[in-house]
Amino acid sequence: MRWSNLGDSPSALFGTDVVSTTIDTPEFRGITFHEVRARSIVNRVPGASRMPFEWTVNPYRGCSHACVYCFARKTHSYLDLDTGVDFDSQIVVKVNAPELLRRELAGHRWRGDHIAMGTNVDCYQRAEGRYRLMPGIVAALRDHANPFSILTKGTLILRDLPLLQQAAAVTDVGISVSVGFLDHELWRTVEPGTPAPDRRLDVVRTLTAHGIPCGVLMAPVIPFLGDAPEQLRATVRAVAEAGAGSVTPLVLHLRPGAREWFLAWLERHHPHLVRRYAAMYADGAYAPKWYQRRITRQVHELATEYGIGPTRSGGTRRIPPPDTAPGPAAAPDDAASPQPAEPTQLTLI
Repeated sequence: MRWSNLGDSPSALFGTDVVSTTIDTPEFRGITFHEVRARSIVNRVPGASRMPFEWTVNPYRGCSHACVYCFARKTHSYLDLDTGVDFDSQIVVKVNAPELLRRELAGHRWRGDHIAMGTNVDCYQRAEGRYRLMPGIVAALRDHANPFSILTKGTLILRDLPLLQQAAAVTDVGISVSVGFLDHELWRTVEPGTPAPDRRLDVVRTLTAHGIPCGVLMAPVIPFLGDAPEQLRATVRAVAEAGAGSVTPLVLHLRPGAREWFLAWLERHHPHLVRRYAAMYADGAYAPKWYQRRITRQVHELATEYGIGPTRSGGTRRIPPPDTAPGPAAAPDDAASPQPAEPTQLTLI
């Protein structure tokens, strides 16, 4: 592993004092934790990104959620680890993250900008149950009244609910939970290390009930497996019923590192779709814009129907019972439907 190279220069990511531990308890069986002391913890987002924030904090590298599509897989190759099994089971833990963050927030150069977490790998993955880095991180942000947001698939965030409430009393706090679909068979194979979708929606419900506004990132919408009109409707309806304030769709994208791993999974589980994916993603990591626009429009129409649309002004949700819900949204070429010039899709860093 390239630890020595990473620790040789003043600009290195980590020092060379790495402690690697393989845990054999049932919840961590087969996972190796590499405990490192990071040189910095607040990272600037690349300028080419369209993300609505400039700074991130990532206490972990690698993720036991094992989502086969995870765009962050490529980062493991920088450590001479593979982007498949190693990404899922070789977890880098920045054990000094809370103290380092507190020091960086107190620095004279820091201007109190928004900090996003969970945008690379999940900061509430299973490792967090062992290392408990997030309480110190959230407490540091609270003490400096520094605005922040968290994106997660993990139910462990509820452990830190009192801290989140305290932070929300002094600064802007945004929480988003990722739920791309409800299909349990699809979930078990494509996101095997995550809590089930309904458990994630329980997180939304609990946070909202305790005064922490929560949105849902409907990600990823997986072509040909999770994009049927009835699937989109069921997901948006469940999101609205959980009390989410918004739902934002994001179509599957396949960057190098993730692309190879996902296509190998597709060959094993859905070989009949391999050629369709080759055509859809022939031009790069992202699905064609016409497809992104179609999914975005369908989800936004459903969200508006269920009272959580992008133009919602705070009125009461109107959720019709399933047997009286209108039919699927109009086809993409329906002249009566508004056609956005660009999809309101995020480009992840």
